[in-house]
Amino acid sequence: MPLPIVAVVGRPNVGKSTFVNRIAQADEAIVHEMRGVTRDRSYHNADWNGVEFKLIDTGGIEMGDDDAFQSSIRTQALAGANEADVIVFIVDGKTGVNADDEEVARILRKTAKPVFLVVNKLDTPNRTDELWEFYQLGLGDPWPVSSLHGHGTGDLLDAVVEELRMVELPSDADDEPGINVAIIGRPNAGKSSLTNKMTNNDRSIVSDVAGTTRDAIDTTVEHDGVRYTIVDTAGLRRKSQIDQDVEYYGFVRAMRAIDRADVALLVIDSTLGLTDQDQRVAGYAAERGCAMVIVLNKWDLIEGPEAKADIRERIADRMTFVGYAPVIAISALTGKKVDRIWEAINTAYENFSQTIPTNKLNTWLASIRETGHTVTKGKTILRMKYVTQTATRPPQFTFFANRPDLVNDNFERFLENRIRESFDLVGTPIRFKFKKKD
Repeated sequence: MPLPIVAVVGRPNVGKSTFVNRIAQADEAIVHEMRGVTRDRSYHNADWNGVEFKLIDTGGIEMGDDDAFQSSIRTQALAGANEADVIVFIVDGKTGVNADDEEVARILRKTAKPVFLVVNKLDTPNRTDELWEFYQLGLGDPWPVSSLHGHGTGDLLDAVVEELRMVELPSDADDEPGINVAIIGRPNAGKSSLTNKMTNNDRSIVSDVAGTTRDAIDTTVEHDGVRYTIVDTAGLRRKSQIDQDVEYYGFVRAMRAIDRADVALLVIDSTLGLTDQDQRVAGYAAERGCAMVIVLNKWDLIEGPEAKADIRERIADRMTFVGYAPVIAISALTGKKVDRIWEAINTAYENFSQTIPTNKLNTWLASIRETGHTVTKGKTILRMKYVTQTATRPPQFTFFANRPDLVNDNFERFLENRIRESFDLVGTPIRFKFKKKD
């Protein structure tokens, strides 16, 4: 069953993300005293008194601001309100009503959806004298709360879930998350453009300003009967280059998105070629064991077959540690060859999740033994006796040997190359374990 949706809207710095974290009982929404920290819509699961729902945290709405992102933020916030079943409009009880509050209230008065006017930052319980001016917004009785301390949030949620209980939801919808796909890469590589193209909407804000996306954003889509959860993440930089607290929080969210991803799409800006940052981002995903597809974006801007061949050769030479990842050249802006990504995701996920029968693995190991390739130390010879698959996602293989301590990196690479030649493991990392068996 799909969940009813509660959108949290308001101008910047009124405490929307603090409120979302309080209700979701998590620290998923980025909280910072800087204005405009939340830019895109971000989605969070919550429940109250047995009623589960989804919270949308939106960017701060400023109707007259000339900020480079403000028009997009305003559009995203209002889109979140349109998508919702219930709207929570948060205002700042300490600063009072301002022109942006009045303009947002004017828009919300036109909706037929339930709107709760929430006066935040009232840290002293049972103080009602600070509420009177908010009646002028024309949205009914204000709800006094302190998102920071939790005062008043319980009464508010009681009323919100009463409205949610009356929401009619489609009963036949499939709410399975499907394949988790994290779109990763360094800033400004085109991740949000690719997300929007793959999901057929404009949920992620697209800009040529590096670092636009700060939250990891989930979008569930279906393609050719397969369900996917697409996560657009903040651009990843070296920690030493993260000089803003907010950007660091975005980095943490991106790491969490990779942690729960089945498949990572590593987006590389072809016009800049492969960089150290691209390798570092690939390393993050490889360490966390998710499958991977390398996406060369902006391929239409590369002129001539020699330049294209040079880029591919550089990737082959410098990305050997993720040599299992297929490479697809696309243009996210025009959509050219984006469809090829779906097949690559499916293949990587299938291999990521597969189980190879033990008898086939041991037939393969017998052929390895016949080559005579092994490790020796003095008079001691490594003898591989048995292998079985002990995990999936990613596949893990446990080898039993007389002296597992003799296994070195070169021999492990030899085994990986041989097993990839014999079984379809494109797109997925694999893990080896070695145990002693006399």
